[in-house]
Amino acid sequence: MKLDRYDLKILEILSRDGRITKSKLAEAINLSVSPCWERVRRLEKAGIIEGYGARINAAVLVKRTPVWVQIELKAHNAESFARFEALMHATPEVTECVAVGGGVDYLIKVEADSIDAYQRLIDGWLTGDAGIERYFTYIVTKTVKRPSPGFSREDFTG
Repeated sequence: MKLDRYDLKILEILSRDGRITKSKLAEAINLSVSPCWERVRRLEKAGIIEGYGARINAAVLVKRTPVWVQIELKAHNAESFARFEALMHATPEVTECVAVGGGVDYLIKVEADSIDAYQRLIDGWLTGDAGIERYFTYIVTKTVKRPSPGFSREDFTG
């Protein structure tokens, strides 16, 4: 699907404000309401717009301790990677997990109730079948920048 400047502007605006009215969106991209809304429906149908949601500040609701962890596995084969990744999916305290290159295998973000709860989680992985060779823990002392869910036309136009 080829996107033009109107489509890109719609995506940019909706990524920042999914609750914008049809008329405000049309006004922002300088189109009338019907053609603008038809473009939105086309973007939804194509799967480019997957849905709309609120950004919830979980820290206001529940105080959690964020911890970043570098993980190196004992074995480097498909079965070991699949087993570890299944464990990450099954662990609600793991909020992010990425496979990385350059000396370690995974970088994960754990949000635990406390440092003690985090350590119990790690201890369980080490005594279980997670296949961890070694790990490095980094306690978050301050969040400097949070990922933005925003979309920018520059993401596609350079």
